[in-house]
Order: sequence, then structure tokens, then C-alpha cells
Amino acid sequence: MPGPARSARRLASGRSVAAALVALPLVGVPLVAPAMAAAPGLATPVATVDARDHGVPLGRTAFREEARQRATKASSKQSAGVVLIDEVLDYGEGEAAGTGLVISHNGLVVTNHHVIADSTSIKVRVPSKHRTYRATVVGYDSHRDVAVLQLEGAKHLHLAKLHRGLSVGEAVNAVGNAEGRGKLTAAPGRLLKRRVTIDVTDDDGGRDRMVGLIKDSSDVVPGDSGGALLDRRNRVIGMNVAATAGTKDVVGFAIPISRVKRIANLIIRGHASSEITIGSRAALGVLLDSRRTAPYVADVIPGTAAAQAGLSRGDVITSIGATRVATDSQLASVLASYRPGQQAKVGWTDPEGGAHSATVTLGTAPVG
Repeated sequence: MPGPARSARRLASGRSVAAALVALPLVGVPLVAPAMAAAPGLATPVATVDARDHGVPLGRTAFREEARQRATKASSKQSAGVVLIDEVLDYGEGEAAGTGLVISHNGLVVTNHHVIADSTSIKVRVPSKHRTYRATVVGYDSHRDVAVLQLEGAKHLHLAKLHRGLSVGEAVNAVGNAEGRGKLTAAPGRLLKRRVTIDVTDDDGGRDRMVGLIKDSSDVVPGDSGGALLDRRNRVIGMNVAATAGTKDVVGFAIPISRVKRIANLIIRGHASSEITIGSRAALGVLLDSRRTAPYVADVIPGTAAAQAGLSRGDVITSIGATRVATDSQLASVLASYRPGQQAKVGWTDPEGGAHSATVTLGTAPVG
């Protein structure tokens, strides 16, 4: 979900920098709580919202549990083109799960940005093929909460059937990987309203506004994000993104599929902008100490380029390639010019003042 970075994944006195360990909102349903995070609860793929015409904050209540009993296993027609997403977060700190929609036969998948935020490894299971694919990030729009993935080696996939038309009062079903349980369920409801504005709140209190959403009475729960809001003909009219709870009248929200498709097309064509990020960023794999002016290493992520180079806590990074760096912002700027898999010469000094350098192959940073 959109919002400011959260501090729970930072070291007590450190901050992550460009291609290091990036601190961001929660992702999908947390299957394993991150080691440095407070207990995240279950308020992830479905953001906490204060709907401007509803006003009920998200909360895991008995009402919500009772309402969820209305959901059933999704049929083959309801599941067509809907996939299950599993991610590793922050180099193994945690795991998460969500849902996606297939939009091309060769494996392009759309989902919410907040479903894949923080991920360093993504796998997508296609139920209709009984196959699991590794996925790379084509790009994302964090503000409008849309991301595109490419499944490696995927061919001849069944597509989600997209449809622009929708009318208030029609029957709908929200299909997704509810609670991250690895199976698709369908929660029935009705389309209540169009062009709704909501304020989204993450677990750390960060807020963002989403406009032009579809409001429906389906019982959307964590794990359903990125999934399908279907009309009565099982055509996708929206992508599940948020929900309210706290009463028996659970309300879900979805991004209209016409908007999802428009943003996805911009991403696929490589139209980078202030809102759209294309591809993955390179990772060095360090946490920097925010109390220091220079890029002082507070910790090194095991298995990353920094670890392989021999960087350790207390070192100060002095250069990347031929560029000298004196601040963490300069380091971030230089790293942004690299892509995962590229080589770079890293220079640093140890706590005793000794100078070192090593050429490393940069890894992939957590999704921003």
C-alpha cells in the first residue's frame, strides 16, 4: 500500500540506502514475521481504510470472521487468469503472499504494488497449470498501487478476462488468495458505488489517499489484494486493493480494471516517471548509520555483494566505480545508475583507517 517507509525493519541506529535493505510498508499476508519488525498482524494486502462515505477502520473482529464464512472455493471459471503470489522479504527476513491477474499469454501479471513491496524474491503459482514460476519486476506505480511482473519461461497461459462495464447493484465476487492459504476463494457481494475516495493507513500510521475506486460488499481479507473483482459473467471489473471491517457489513474496494490496464501498459512500455519505476534496482546490501555523515556501515546483509566483498560493520564506503562518495545520499545516487547483475568496484576504509577495494556483482534490491 502506498505510504512512508516504516522503521521496523531498520537497525536501531541505521537506515537503508539505495539498493540496500529498504524499509517499506508491509507486504501481502505476513507468513513469517520479519526478525526486526514488531508483530505485523493481518492488516496487509487489504489496507486499513477510512472510507469517506463509510468511516469504519479495518480490524480483525469476530464480525469479520463470521462474514468470511460466506466465501467458497473459487470455481474454474472464477479462477481463470488469477494466480497466487509468494514473496521472500528483505533477503529472508520474512515471507508474504498475495494475488495477481494474468494479462498476457507469455506471463505478464498485474498485482498491487503493496503486494510485492519489500520483496527480494517472488514466485507465482498458476493453479490452472499446476506450475510455479519465478517472477521478475517489470515495474510499478507505488502511488496508484499497481505493479507488473514477468513470469520466467511462462507460455500459453490463460488470461484473466477483463471488462470495463459495471453498474451499481450488480452481483460481484472478490477472488483471491485469502489469508495467504495458497488457494483461491470467492467472496460474493454487490457493487455499491463507483468513484469512491478512501484514505489508506498502513500498520505504522502512514496515510495516503486513493481515488476513483469501486466499492463493493464482498468480504475482502488479507491475501486478496491484487485479485479479481468479478461481475456475474466472471469478467474482471476491478483489482482488489483495500477493505473496511468492524461491523457485519464488510466493505471492499477495488481499482477499476481500465485504470489498472492503462497503468500496466505504461509500465510495460517502459514509461518511467515520478510515479512509475521501471525494473529492479541494484543492491549493495548494507545498512548505514543515520548518526554519521559519511556512509558508515551499521550492518551487512549476508550473501549480498557487500558481504562477498568483505565489508563489515564499522567500515566507511568511499567510492563506487570511479565516483567518490562522502555521504549516504551520494552513495544512493551512484548506486541508482547501476542495474542488478552489473559489476562495480567498491572502495572503503576500515575502522583503523586502512583502505580496501573489491569488484562486486551487484544484487537486486527489495522492491521500493
